[in-house]
Amino acid sequence: MTAPMNRAEDLAALRSGGQWDVLVVGGGIAGAGVALEAARAGAKVALVEARDFAGGTSSRSSKLVHGGLRYLGQGRIGLTRESLHERDALLAQAGGLVRPLRFVLPLRQGAKPGRRTLGLGLGLYDALAGRRTRGWHSAAEVLGQAPGLDGHGLIGGWSYLDAQADDARLVLRVLAEARSLGARAVNHVRVDALLRADSPTPSGAIVQGARLVDTVTGEALDLRARCVVNATGVWADVLRTSLGHAPLLRPLRGSHLLLPDWRLPLAQAVALFHPLDQRPVFALPWEGATLVGTTDLDHRDDLAHEPGITRAELDYLLQALQHAFPALALGEADVRSTWAGVRPVVSSGRNVDPSSEPREHLVIDEQGLVTVTGGKLTTFRSTARQALRCAARHVPALAGAGSDGAIFAPRTAASAALDTLPPALRERWAARFGDDAPGLLQAAQPGDLQTIANTGIAWAELRWACHHEAVVHLDDLLLRRTRLGLLLRNGGAELAPRLQPLVQQALHWSDDEWQREWARYRALVARCYALPPKIADVISDPGKQV
Repeated sequence: MTAPMNRAEDLAALRSGGQWDVLVVGGGIAGAGVALEAARAGAKVALVEARDFAGGTSSRSSKLVHGGLRYLGQGRIGLTRESLHERDALLAQAGGLVRPLRFVLPLRQGAKPGRRTLGLGLGLYDALAGRRTRGWHSAAEVLGQAPGLDGHGLIGGWSYLDAQADDARLVLRVLAEARSLGARAVNHVRVDALLRADSPTPSGAIVQGARLVDTVTGEALDLRARCVVNATGVWADVLRTSLGHAPLLRPLRGSHLLLPDWRLPLAQAVALFHPLDQRPVFALPWEGATLVGTTDLDHRDDLAHEPGITRAELDYLLQALQHAFPALALGEADVRSTWAGVRPVVSSGRNVDPSSEPREHLVIDEQGLVTVTGGKLTTFRSTARQALRCAARHVPALAGAGSDGAIFAPRTAASAALDTLPPALRERWAARFGDDAPGLLQAAQPGDLQTIANTGIAWAELRWACHHEAVVHLDDLLLRRTRLGLLLRNGGAELAPRLQPLVQQALHWSDDEWQREWARYRALVARCYALPPKIADVISDPGKQV
């Protein structure tokens, strides 16, 4: 049985003193996975996140849980096999939260690779997964699944099965499971410095914990731990270099567009090749909208600033859509929202195109700081287990981490208690909230079961998040606990009249606090989740970023 998050209680536990077995730094999917597997092994675990849970790449991904056809094409058989195994485990054990997604690869006359070569590749993909999902479709069938697709020269297409998820909600479910096993997790707490011993422990550890700062109150505290796991994603080199180690990461940005599904209606995902460079670009149905992505570029901006799509990336993705779906006349006016995630790719040290960099993860122990980075959303569990096996030299209890088992404990109370809900809401809540779902229903006030626009998100979810999911800022609520800031234009500004009293009552905000938070949120949406400024706008206002 999971327990709702209580930030104040978890902070109090961190203040209580004593030594922890594992301090996990980073509250994305990598850190959440490490916390869950460590707690499952019986360790005393604390997790801190400088921003919000899933506040980095784990809420700004392509939402795919997949084996990775590209990795197979690069000859990375082991990575593909591992990814497919983890994909199928998530489909089986996190059903509803992780959902099957069929892809279609349209094929045109004279295209390279051709039908036979693609079919052989997909056959190997299926063989590594242990089941057949591929199939060939006629041109008419492909056009039926992707209305508006250019039919000139189309001879048909291959399809195959992968999966997708709400990435941020997956992180929250994993953290909830970790907390049910005794782990503590606190957002908006940063590591100010690593604590170091004067001499190494018998296991060789110098790092003995960290000085933490609550960014909400400014309070500082020292937390001592036998092992610190650095799961900060693209920021991993920050802690590593503080110990004198050379950087290992090459930050790469992937940007995305979200369009209304009525402007680009798709029955399944469509994989396209960009007319300029033949890079794969996809369009897929997600949460009642259509997601388009992604780019793959070196990210040279300061990592302290939240990333956003550039004008060049917007034009690049729109060009792919306009080439593939010319009859739909898609343009930037159709874009509902955008986002950019920065991937923590381990640098090969070679001067290669970003898309050619290997995507294997890295686990390394440096004086008791165990860094895990470079992994995929799909393989978070297997990567976490590898990290904990590495950490077992400092915490022997972790040697048992790694046995196969359910990602989430079987639901005990959720199903029967939700019988009064409409089927779509019942399925949504059971998948996203697990055993917390009945509490959601009990806490709902009149009108809270109403869903918002066409998102499928009920007002009860916002009320529950404010009370029980460690919401500190409005972007925590609207961009990660729910995805309303992505699914609605202007970050959901239309919701303000009803949202304000709900949030103020739940979080005890004054009118002034609401106004400050609303202004902060609106500025963040304009900077990082909306259309980028045009060149003419930047010339007239040099403070804007292209």
